[in-house]
Amino acid sequence: MFAPTDNSNLKEAVKNGAFLVDVRTPAKFSAGSVKGAVNIPLDKLPSQLSKFKNKKSIVVFCRSGSRSGQAKSILEQNGFQNVINGGTWQNVNQAANE
Repeated sequence: MFAPTDNSNLKEAVKNGAFLVDVRTPAKFSAGSVKGAVNIPLDKLPSQLSKFKNKKSIVVFCRSGSRSGQAKSILEQNGFQNVINGGTWQNVNQAANE
């Protein structure tokens, strides 16, 4: 159901300063996330779309890749074409540190 994460695109996007968005709950986000990421929980995403305007690339991620897949769909339905589902926050963190 969820597309596999494309790590080559992910690494390049992160290296080039992508907007990193953790879509987990604030409690989960505070327990650990990717350096420089912002927390916009999935249920708040539709009301926070203005934060995504004019971003060159956007990487969304969560704990398992499920919520980030939903977040990618929401963003694409609202006209954002430059969205990568980074999958798990650990996957994005690894890409950021390579």
